[in-house]
Amino acid sequence: MNVHDGNPPALRVPPLPEGPRSTHPPRILFLYGSLRERSYSRLLAEEGARILEGLGAEVRWFHPHDLPVKGPAHEDHPKVKELRELSEWSEGQVWSSPEMHGTITGVFKNQIDWIPLAIGAKRPTQGRTLAVLQVSGGSQSFNAVNSMRVLGRWMRMITIPNQSSVAKAYDEFHSDGRMKDSSYRDRLVDVMEELWRFTLLTRDVREILVDRYSERREAAAKIDLAKL
Repeated sequence: MNVHDGNPPALRVPPLPEGPRSTHPPRILFLYGSLRERSYSRLLAEEGARILEGLGAEVRWFHPHDLPVKGPAHEDHPKVKELRELSEWSEGQVWSSPEMHGTITGVFKNQIDWIPLAIGAKRPTQGRTLAVLQVSGGSQSFNAVNSMRVLGRWMRMITIPNQSSVAKAYDEFHSDGRMKDSSYRDRLVDVMEELWRFTLLTRDVREILVDRYSERREAAAKIDLAKL
C-alpha cells in the first residue's frame, strides 16, 4: 500500500504506558577510557558519580582492565559478560574518554564494540540516556565527545544535549582525586543534573521513544510469511 493511499502496514502511534511511574533510584552505568593508575577520564567520571549519588542515583562501574580485544574467541569471557549485564541493568550511562590522536581511545572503543546493538531480542543500550565527557592534555577540544555522540546514536541511546570537555586535565584535580572548584566542575554538575532529569523523564517510555515503523513492518511481514 502506498503511504498516500492511507495508513501503510504497521503504521501506528504507540500508546503511552499506563500505570504508575518508576520510583526506584535511576540506575547509571559509568564507562571510562584509560588504564592509567591516575586516569583523568576516570577521575572526571568519579566526580560525576559523586554528583549523581548526591541526587539519589544508584551508580555502578565497569572497569576495562582485563577486557579482551573484541574478537569471536572471547565471546564467553567473564569481563564481556559483566559489561553486557551492566549495560542491560542500566537506565542511563556516562561515557568518559581521554582524547587521543583526535578521537576516543582504543580502550574506550573496545568497550563499546563489546556491547552489540542486539543480543537476541534484547537491546543492551536502546533508549537509555547517555552523557558524554572528555579530558584533554592540552587546549580544549570536542573531538572525543563528538565521536561518542556518533556511537551513542548508533547504539540507539538518548544522548543529552549538554556535555563536558576538560582542558589541561592535569591541572583540574587535587592530589586526592577530587575535582577543583572551577567552571569545568560547574559544567559537570550541569551535565549530571541534566542526565538525571532526562533519565527520570524517559526511562518508563524509552521503548516507545525508539519504536521504529520499519522494524514493525519487517516483523509483520515475517508473521505474514509464516502463515503461508
